[in-house]
Amino acid sequence: MSIKNKEQPFIRQLCILGSTGSIGISTLDVVRLHPEKFNIVSLSAHASVDKLVEQCIEFKPQTVVMVSLEHAEQLTRRLAEKNLNSIDVKSGSDALVEVASSATTDTVMAAIVGAAGLMPTLAAVRAGKRVLLANKEALVTSGAIFIEAVKHSGAQLLPIDSEHNAIFQSLPWQEQDRLGHCQLNQNGISRILLTGSGGPFRTWSIDELENVTPAQACAHPNWDMGRKISVDSATMMNKGLEFIEAKWLFNIDPDDIQVVLHPQSTIHSMVQYQDGSVIAQMGNPDMRTPIAHALAYPDRINSGVAPLDFFNTAAFEFQEVDFKKYPNLKLAIEVCKSGQAACTALNAANEIAVAAFLDEQIKFNEIYKINETSVKKFVSEQVSNINEVISLDTRAREFAQQLLANYCK
Repeated sequence: MSIKNKEQPFIRQLCILGSTGSIGISTLDVVRLHPEKFNIVSLSAHASVDKLVEQCIEFKPQTVVMVSLEHAEQLTRRLAEKNLNSIDVKSGSDALVEVASSATTDTVMAAIVGAAGLMPTLAAVRAGKRVLLANKEALVTSGAIFIEAVKHSGAQLLPIDSEHNAIFQSLPWQEQDRLGHCQLNQNGISRILLTGSGGPFRTWSIDELENVTPAQACAHPNWDMGRKISVDSATMMNKGLEFIEAKWLFNIDPDDIQVVLHPQSTIHSMVQYQDGSVIAQMGNPDMRTPIAHALAYPDRINSGVAPLDFFNTAAFEFQEVDFKKYPNLKLAIEVCKSGQAACTALNAANEIAVAAFLDEQIKFNEIYKINETSVKKFVSEQVSNINEVISLDTRAREFAQQLLANYCK
């Protein structure tokens, strides 16, 4: 009589790009609950040496990457003090690309904020990885180029933004299996409803926005996010970038995407079907939910998030967007219809403008002025490959930087 060995459970080999940011930390929170399912192979951070040391002590990755050589040298010394010399410390953008495409990983959490995450995320796609996409700027800045790379390599793309993850969960399985090349009409879908809280200034008058401070802009009522994303939420540029991302992820015409204000952030987005049905994904506003969904897909695992308590949940509210209060959102929707160059320029200019606002160089309302002027400058250009995207991104940043001189206090 023979005894068959039990099949060994599959363990995902994870690379987390941006492990010390809010998405990276939340990802490790979920991984911590399931050590039998996930192994951390590599981590990366911009400048948070202390946080990365703590993560290395706990998860013991093979490789870690810091953006600058200076921070990498600091990290190397700190790890030596902890007798963690076996961890390979690298630095620079080429090292990010290397770990994202390494044969030692099968899953990449792309959580580097901004256009800096484009090339490592694209490298993971080209290497055919399962890519958990939290870096919306990768799709905003390179659109069709990015989606074509997904199709060519056979990479599996799974959205992490709570809105896109909600839409993904509300789609038929046939569409989930062809993200980037969806044919929504074939499965009876008429519209995507993209929800947004309206940020901390939803009830403020337009005049009051003139004197907004960085601290006020970063105080989101529902979500715990990084400073840049918090400001984008306050201007609703974050929703604008998500609008562009949704166009590419779900291969949908911009006219079939509608932004709906939902202050409670309980319904994360909805899909409207041709028969009149609307399917929504709901839950407490916690990024560990979409992260756990993507990490384990198609299975379901505990995320550490408490289930929604319907008896103590505020009533659902829905409102139309006041585009006079949120001109950045209107600009992003217009840009989505204007072509890739406009999208690339918008993202680049916005990163420069938000950084200047956080440094108290410009006023809150001046973020829009820099964005709008930059888009007008570059909207007529054509980009057909990734090198042209990077070139345009650089030039748009330089132009936006020059504009700051006109607004700096």
